Amino acid sequence: MALGMWFVPLSTVLDAHGLHAIKPYAFATSAISAFVSPLLFGAMADRHLGPVRVLRGLAVATALAMALATTGIHLGWNAWLVLGLIQVHALFSTPTWSISTSIVLSRLTDSRREFGPIRAIATFGWMVGCWLVSALNADASTLAGYGGAITWGALAFFTLKIRGDAPPKSTERLTLKQRFGLDALALFKKKDHQVVFITAALFSIPIAAFYPFTPSHLKAVGFEHTSAWMAMGQVTEIIAMIGLARILTNYRLKWIFATGMSFGLIRFGLCALNTKATLLAGVTLHGFAFTLFFITAQLYLDERVDPAWRARAQALMSLMTAGVGNLIGYLSCGWWFNVCETQDGMRWTLFWGVLSGAIGAVLVYFLARYHGVKGHPPRPNVG
Repeated sequence: MALGMWFVPLSTVLDAHGLHAIKPYAFATSAISAFVSPLLFGAMADRHLGPVRVLRGLAVATALAMALATTGIHLGWNAWLVLGLIQVHALFSTPTWSISTSIVLSRLTDSRREFGPIRAIATFGWMVGCWLVSALNADASTLAGYGGAITWGALAFFTLKIRGDAPPKSTERLTLKQRFGLDALALFKKKDHQVVFITAALFSIPIAAFYPFTPSHLKAVGFEHTSAWMAMGQVTEIIAMIGLARILTNYRLKWIFATGMSFGLIRFGLCALNTKATLLAGVTLHGFAFTLFFITAQLYLDERVDPAWRARAQALMSLMTAGVGNLIGYLSCGWWFNVCETQDGMRWTLFWGVLSGAIGAVLVYFLARYHGVKGHPPRPNVG
């Protein structure tokens, strides 16, 4: 809910307050943070404080940073100061995705069957956040940011009700590399792990255009309350989450990954047709693309990686997607948007069409490189 109240209206909020120039960089702050904070806090969760305590501290810090960044936007502070505050917020909020995922997965006995419905509740929370923003007519208002900050505070309080698991005690003297979680890079030694991480990063590059630029396209074709319309993607996400257990039971991971990317390709292809109906259909398909690829990737790591590396493995996935993929994606898609913008208007067909083609190229790479295994293999260790 807190994430939805920030990321979905952020584009229109910045536009409404004269901060259009920093928009690509504002979205890129989470990508920059993903190079450092998920691995750092993931290692802290695995080795020092435990994931619940780390999540609690991050939620408090994110609430304060979001409130401060929102105040800067509201009061018209210098654009680069506002961008700096958004970057501070991102340093704390970015690791919460992987940390919360590791908390949930550690409490499940059969992640393939149980994770989807539980994760669907998070998607519902995102939708509620979007609906609340639009219901309060705050799609372009800083009220959305303040609401998100309050929600982060509520999450911090709720973590007091979650049993905290102490990390395993170790007499080993940790190196600087281990303290920063960089030892997680050892996961690249296994071919399929490597392909999944690289594909996730590459897939994240074109789809990074979704949240910064889809609201503008929705407004251009005549939709109002864009945050609420953007939530249509979460409807299909919930459907996919609920059906994920059956899908994982009956189909190989390779084809689930490929199907998720195919939905991403079709989604941007529909957006490229530039009509109200096809644009809304493209937005709606977001949930299928997201769930079948990214949620499956999280379950892949939970199944194929030793439990002692769980938080760091999820953190490395965050680095590859929210870091490498999104940083390149937000900046390159921002550049591509400017190329497609002319005095006669935005060439949406060209914009989305090229991005759809880019997803097709990533799909071809994955199908050629990933092999996988049949059945449900036991969890191996990293070595």
